[in-house]
Amino acid sequence: MKVLSVVGARPQFVKLAPIAHEFSRQDIEHIIVHTGQHYDPMLSDVFFHDLEIPAADEHLGVGSAGHGRQTGEMLALLDDVLVKHRPDWVLTYGDTNSTLAGALSAAKLHFPIAHLEAGLRSFNRRMPEEINRIVTDHVSDLCLAPTGTALTQLDSEGLGSVSVNVGDVMVDVLLRVRDSVLSNRVNPFPDLEPGTFFVSTLHRAENTDDRQRLEGIIDALASIECPVVLLAHPRLKTRASEYGIRLDRGNLRVESPLSYPDLIATVMASAGVITDSGGLQKEAFVLRIPCTTVRGETEWTETVETGWNTLATTAEAIVAAATRAHPPDTPLTPYGSGNAAARVRQALTNRRPDNRGT
Repeated sequence: MKVLSVVGARPQFVKLAPIAHEFSRQDIEHIIVHTGQHYDPMLSDVFFHDLEIPAADEHLGVGSAGHGRQTGEMLALLDDVLVKHRPDWVLTYGDTNSTLAGALSAAKLHFPIAHLEAGLRSFNRRMPEEINRIVTDHVSDLCLAPTGTALTQLDSEGLGSVSVNVGDVMVDVLLRVRDSVLSNRVNPFPDLEPGTFFVSTLHRAENTDDRQRLEGIIDALASIECPVVLLAHPRLKTRASEYGIRLDRGNLRVESPLSYPDLIATVMASAGVITDSGGLQKEAFVLRIPCTTVRGETEWTETVETGWNTLATTAEAIVAAATRAHPPDTPLTPYGSGNAAARVRQALTNRRPDNRGT
């Protein structure tokens, strides 16, 4: 069996790692296509190195652009890549423009599509990620849901017959990295005492592309009465510079994005996470670190239902949520126990359709 993975952004590289390792163990031919959506080395190359992912077989080098141009350039290049490799499955990950382009190219050329992390919904059509995930699910031949909630949503949309709950592959790599951090006593910020600081990331357009909103969020972070380590995404730095918003003020400490092991070590040492990242919400929950999500909704509803995640959209709400009382412990493991990659491999093998590529 030949599987072609289409990835291009930091969360997708994390999800790719356990899949690549599982396929290698099972002698599955695996073609990795990197679209170049994330091209900063700290958001791309370092993940391949730290998570021991094989180098990409194809690198499209698309880079940054608006949604239409970026997706269109990926589509134009992916067509030739798919025809060249003729995979049995095209495996797409998450909800980025790379996800959408991979799915549309495969659908047009009649190659079977599997969507990893299928069935997630924010029910906010203003989010480009919501459009990407809905379209990808509905052109896929196999929807690989990460949770029971996602599987129920797919069934409600008429996709139950092509859907299976495999668990969340991010948990596979997270648990491995967590154990390594605990064994090696990794501490990226030795001058900060564990439990005395927050870690924050911001990158979504809804937060960074509105000057007033971004300024309010930065004001809130700067006013928290303990250090806040802001791991500044390139998009955040660019927008802040354009708007004349100073990031390094108050209790804010601006740092560059971290490698995945260093990120997990920092989260584990923190008092809490303040983010708009879907992946980091979930990672915080699995690590049992309180999270404040700077959005009005989340796809990872289980994190909110258990009390470990709180949604906040105003400066006052962000501060209140971040400094809330520690949530009660929970035994729930809605994202699986670390064997999702094996279940993905089994699902692809069991439901392998005839290659339909033109």
